[in-house]
Amino acid sequence: MKSNDVLGVIYSDSSAETLTELNAHRTTASIPVGGKYRMIDFVLSNMANSNINNVGIIAKSGFMSLMDHIGSGSAWDLSKKRSGVTILPPYAGVNFANKVETLYQLRGYIQDAKEHYVLISESNVIFNIDYTELFYLHSVNKAEITLLYKRMPVPEKLVPMTIEHDEVGKVEKVLVQPNVSGECNLYLHSMLIEKKLFLSLITKAMSENELNFDRLVQKWVDECEVFAYECPSSVSVISSMNEYFKFNMELMNYDLRQELFQKDRPIYTKVRDDAPCKYGLNSSVKNSLVSQGCFIEGEVENCVISKGVHIAEGAKVSNCIIMQDTEIGEGCELDYVIIDKDVAIQNGKSLRGTDSYPIHIAKKSVID
Repeated sequence: MKSNDVLGVIYSDSSAETLTELNAHRTTASIPVGGKYRMIDFVLSNMANSNINNVGIIAKSGFMSLMDHIGSGSAWDLSKKRSGVTILPPYAGVNFANKVETLYQLRGYIQDAKEHYVLISESNVIFNIDYTELFYLHSVNKAEITLLYKRMPVPEKLVPMTIEHDEVGKVEKVLVQPNVSGECNLYLHSMLIEKKLFLSLITKAMSENELNFDRLVQKWVDECEVFAYECPSSVSVISSMNEYFKFNMELMNYDLRQELFQKDRPIYTKVRDDAPCKYGLNSSVKNSLVSQGCFIEGEVENCVISKGVHIAEGAKVSNCIIMQDTEIGEGCELDYVIIDKDVAIQNGKSLRGTDSYPIHIAKKSVID
């Protein structure tokens, strides 16, 4: 099989029920990470770098931010005449939380795509992978379905699915919510499947009122030739506010950045043309990621700072995630705080969370 014979389908509201603070005005896919990226940039870049030229993004509500970020798809070289990237809005009356019903309602879009395979992915799984090896092994194994997994601990608040397979990778069992401790073969809710088979299985599930997608995957293990493929790179699953905070803080690790942001497989994003970051004469910045367009006059340590942020003189900011166009006043002291977009924190304010419970400040808030 060829990689350009694969239709990518991305579910944009992954873990929405456990990321409610960040999802208030946006989809999971458009949550900012790493200062200059959005969550969807990683899976979308993986697809683009693997020569997948046609991608549909399933959206629910609050997807204006996602549409603005994706645009025509040109940042990922997906602005094509006959394919490209498509935002698939919700259908009236459809329970978006039910994947089976949602995918069934999208069967017309999937059927009309020229590709013969479908790669389904979540938007909250962050890694850098070349899918072409997965495609190759799918063909070699003569698999009908290939499930992507990673041996890792179960992230916080994630409803886990684990995979048991034999020595050649044939899946023997998929477990939903098993009692696990330590590392396990964690299913990343990403699968490659032949399009006709997928449409047939989804239609059958609807006719039999089998609406639990996880249980459906378990059933397919007994009905189809299902194989497993382990993601060769490190994986982060953003399934809670703590996991979100933890991942951003881990980006200060040089080795992780080298693995995640590779020259031969770049992570693309929408470009915002800002001036270079400016630093005041009395500023101090240590072990932090600072995006362009910022003006730093105070002290910053262990922070991820997005574009257009102003930190005034005398402010001390540590262990924080600060999203774009936020203003932090003089003399403020912030520690373990997640600050959403367009927030204004007035002079002299002090906010302190903890490593296990960072404070979240909602978008466009004014702290006075």
